Amino acid sequence: MGIEAALPTDTVLTTQLQRVINWSRRSSIWPIPFATACCGIELMATACSRYDLARFGAEVMRFSPRQSDLLIVAGRVGIKMLPVLQRIYAQMTEPKWVISMGACASTGGVFDTYATVQGCDQFIPVDVYIPGCPPRPEMLIEGVMAIQRHIDGQGLPPSGPGGRRVPLGIAVQPTHIQTPQPVGVGRA
Repeated sequence: MGIEAALPTDTVLTTQLQRVINWSRRSSIWPIPFATACCGIELMATACSRYDLARFGAEVMRFSPRQSDLLIVAGRVGIKMLPVLQRIYAQMTEPKWVISMGACASTGGVFDTYATVQGCDQFIPVDVYIPGCPPRPEMLIEGVMAIQRHIDGQGLPPSGPGGRRVPLGIAVQPTHIQTPQPVGVGRA
């Protein structure tokens, strides 16, 4: 990556420098939204004052992939949009992270058709899966925090054979309990 490769890893100075680098990376995650459906509304709600994504250093939504390091795929991805998504991912700077937000981005959701991609993880590596239709803003915040915890521990995304990036594959658990409807559903 640069300065990390030039310094030896067995000294105290390098260890402390790595902690400072990881802290600065985790505290300044700049997401690029790829919002195509109703999950995009929940993504926008996450940045409002009630949920305040700014507490985690991710309030600066960038719309240029060269200035972003977190891609949030929110909503369904069509076959015609897939090359655009892949190009955006390819143009992002390293290290880069991907969140798949919602059932449509993760599995195609209820859209089991030829025109809808049945999970964006078939074409780009996804680090965090956020379930739901649509997921709550708290779950997106939990996904950002999962990436921050990984950055604190390791720093860089893992690499596999041939230098290819290995996704983290973290699934966020729901943070709320669904309550029953006040009126039963049935015939009167």
